[in-house]
Amino acid sequence: MITEKTLWPDDVNCAITVCDSNGTILYMNNRAKETFSKHGDLIGKNLFDCHSEESRAKIRHMLATGESNSYTISKNGQRKVIYQTPWRVDGRIAGMVEISMVVPEEMPHYIR
Repeated sequence: MITEKTLWPDDVNCAITVCDSNGTILYMNNRAKETFSKHGDLIGKNLFDCHSEESRAKIRHMLATGESNSYTISKNGQRKVIYQTPWRVDGRIAGMVEISMVVPEEMPHYIR
Protein backbone atom coordinates (compact mmCIF):
# COMPACT_ATOMS: atom_id res chain seq x y z
CA MET A 1 0.00 0.00 0.00
CA ILE A 2 1.29 3.46 -0.90
CA THR A 3 1.20 6.03 1.90
CA GLU A 4 2.43 9.60 2.07
CA LYS A 5 5.67 8.26 3.61
CA THR A 6 6.24 5.76 0.79
CA LEU A 7 8.78 6.86 -1.75
CA TRP A 8 8.14 4.49 -4.66
CA PRO A 9 11.54 5.03 -6.35
CA ASP A 10 13.34 3.61 -3.30
CA ASP A 11 12.70 0.01 -4.27
CA VAL A 12 12.38 -0.11 -8.05
CA ASN A 13 14.70 -2.41 -10.00
CA CYS A 14 16.93 0.34 -11.39
CA ALA A 15 19.37 2.85 -9.93
CA ILE A 16 18.10 6.43 -9.64
CA THR A 17 20.34 9.35 -8.68
CA VAL A 18 19.20 12.99 -8.54
CA CYS A 19 21.43 16.05 -8.30
CA ASP A 20 20.78 19.78 -8.18
CA SER A 21 21.98 22.27 -10.80
CA ASN A 22 25.37 22.53 -9.06
CA GLY A 23 25.92 18.77 -9.18
CA THR A 24 25.21 18.13 -5.49
CA ILE A 25 23.63 14.71 -5.05
CA LEU A 26 20.20 15.14 -3.46
CA TYR A 27 18.80 11.62 -3.67
CA MET A 28 19.85 8.06 -4.42
CA ASN A 29 17.41 5.17 -4.32
CA ASN A 30 18.35 1.86 -2.69
CA ARG A 31 19.73 0.36 -5.92
CA ALA A 32 21.94 3.43 -6.57
CA LYS A 33 23.22 3.31 -2.97
CA GLU A 34 24.06 -0.40 -3.42
CA THR A 35 25.80 0.27 -6.74
CA PHE A 36 28.07 2.94 -5.26
CA SER A 37 28.31 1.60 -1.69
CA LYS A 38 32.11 1.27 -1.83
CA HIS A 39 32.26 5.09 -2.07
CA GLY A 40 30.25 5.59 1.12
CA ASP A 41 27.26 7.89 1.52
CA LEU A 42 27.23 10.16 -1.54
CA ILE A 43 24.19 12.26 -0.60
CA GLY A 44 25.42 15.85 -0.29
CA LYS A 45 28.58 15.13 -2.31
CA ASN A 46 29.22 16.67 -5.71
CA LEU A 47 29.02 14.31 -8.69
CA PHE A 48 31.50 16.44 -10.64
CA ASP A 49 34.19 15.19 -8.22
CA CYS A 50 33.80 11.58 -9.40
CA HIS A 51 33.50 12.06 -13.17
CA SER A 52 36.01 12.61 -15.97
CA GLU A 53 36.29 16.00 -17.64
CA GLU A 54 34.42 14.62 -20.66
CA SER A 55 31.53 13.49 -18.44
CA ARG A 56 31.52 16.78 -16.53
CA ALA A 57 31.25 18.65 -19.84
CA LYS A 58 28.26 16.51 -20.89
CA ILE A 59 26.53 17.11 -17.56
CA ARG A 60 27.15 20.87 -17.77
CA HIS A 61 25.74 20.83 -21.32
CA MET A 62 22.57 19.03 -20.21
CA LEU A 63 22.08 21.43 -17.31
CA ALA A 64 22.56 24.43 -19.62
CA THR A 65 20.44 23.25 -22.56
CA GLY A 66 17.87 20.87 -21.09
CA GLU A 67 18.96 18.10 -23.46
CA SER A 68 18.96 14.45 -22.36
CA ASN A 69 21.70 11.86 -22.81
CA SER A 70 21.45 8.08 -23.10
CA TYR A 71 23.91 5.28 -23.73
CA THR A 72 24.70 1.67 -22.87
CA ILE A 73 27.61 0.28 -20.88
CA SER A 74 28.94 -3.13 -19.92
CA LYS A 75 30.06 -3.32 -16.30
CA ASN A 76 30.74 -6.32 -14.06
CA GLY A 77 29.32 -8.70 -16.67
CA GLN A 78 26.07 -6.77 -17.02
CA ARG A 79 24.77 -4.58 -19.81
CA LYS A 80 23.10 -1.37 -18.65
CA VAL A 81 21.15 1.46 -20.24
CA ILE A 82 21.94 4.86 -18.73
CA TYR A 83 19.42 7.68 -19.17
CA GLN A 84 20.27 11.16 -17.93
CA THR A 85 17.87 14.08 -18.15
CA PRO A 86 17.39 17.46 -16.49
CA TRP A 87 14.49 17.92 -14.10
CA ARG A 88 12.66 21.21 -13.72
CA VAL A 89 10.85 23.34 -11.18
CA ASP A 90 8.46 25.93 -12.60
CA GLY A 91 9.96 25.34 -16.04
CA ARG A 92 13.55 26.05 -14.96
CA ILE A 93 16.24 23.38 -14.91
CA ALA A 94 16.81 22.47 -11.26
CA GLY A 95 19.19 19.55 -11.71
CA MET A 96 19.59 16.19 -13.36
CA VAL A 97 18.30 12.67 -12.82
CA GLU A 98 20.14 9.53 -13.91
CA ILE A 99 18.38 6.20 -14.30
CA SER A 100 20.54 3.11 -14.77
CA MET A 101 18.94 -0.25 -15.53
CA VAL A 102 20.29 -3.69 -16.29
CA VAL A 103 19.13 -5.01 -19.65
CA PRO A 104 19.68 -8.36 -21.37
CA GLU A 105 22.55 -8.66 -23.83
CA GLU A 106 20.02 -9.37 -26.57
CA MET A 107 16.94 -7.23 -26.19
CA PRO A 108 13.89 -7.25 -28.45
CA HIS A 109 13.11 -4.09 -30.37
CA TYR A 110 9.57 -3.42 -31.57
CA ILE A 111 8.15 -0.92 -34.05
CA ARG A 112 4.84 0.34 -32.70
